[in-house]
Amino acid sequence: LHIAILASILSLIIYWIIRDRHRVRYLNGKHVFITGCDTGLGSSLAKWLDKKGFCVIAACATEKGSQELRSCSSLSLKTVNLNLADSDSIARAVVFVTEQTAGKGLFGLVSNAEGTAPIGPTDWLSIEDFHSALDVSLLGLIEITLKLLPLLKKAEGRVVNLINAKGLTAFVGGGYNLSKWGMEAFSDTLRIEMQHFGVKISIVEHGFFKEEEVNSDIIEKNLFKLWNRLTPEIRDSYGEKYLVE
Repeated sequence: LHIAILASILSLIIYWIIRDRHRVRYLNGKHVFITGCDTGLGSSLAKWLDKKGFCVIAACATEKGSQELRSCSSLSLKTVNLNLADSDSIARAVVFVTEQTAGKGLFGLVSNAEGTAPIGPTDWLSIEDFHSALDVSLLGLIEITLKLLPLLKKAEGRVVNLINAKGLTAFVGGGYNLSKWGMEAFSDTLRIEMQHFGVKISIVEHGFFKEEEVNSDIIEKNLFKLWNRLTPEIRDSYGEKYLVE
């Protein structure tokens, strides 16, 4: 019994030593760029890292989001406008990050933004509906990651892609689920390739946060909107009963 207790204590000590060796030290001067900081997880993470002493560069889709974030953060936190569906906007944000890091490289890139995605049966949707999610949550994420890789390699930094785990179960049509599976594949491939440069790639799969919970009334409203634009042939193939059920 005594040997078992001593072994458990020794195991805990070894675990603490290994854990502490992986803890990031000397946070001041380390730049972290976070997308999707208007509200929710992105905003909370930006505030938390700012308090920890990181040099946070927060990307917001709206000026309102930028102002609210700056009003409750330190002066070292910087914001930049970013539309991940627009290559020109991405290019401007990359220039801003390059200027802010001032030759030090980028310690961290956290991708959090999600595109709006209509939810419904696949043949109720148009290709534009797929683009509304994929252009932001997948293609936009890929584009900004590619353009920031030189800065990440310079600092031997890390990429953290936040993925809603609910999107990894293909229970509904549209681009939302496709973007999540695509993010997983992109991250896994990049992780292998970037090992050579000392850049770490991580995936954090999270659930819904309280402020991001899906409103059933909004889903129902969007379903009726999709239904009303269907051709008579598709409506007839489903029938009115399908919609109300």
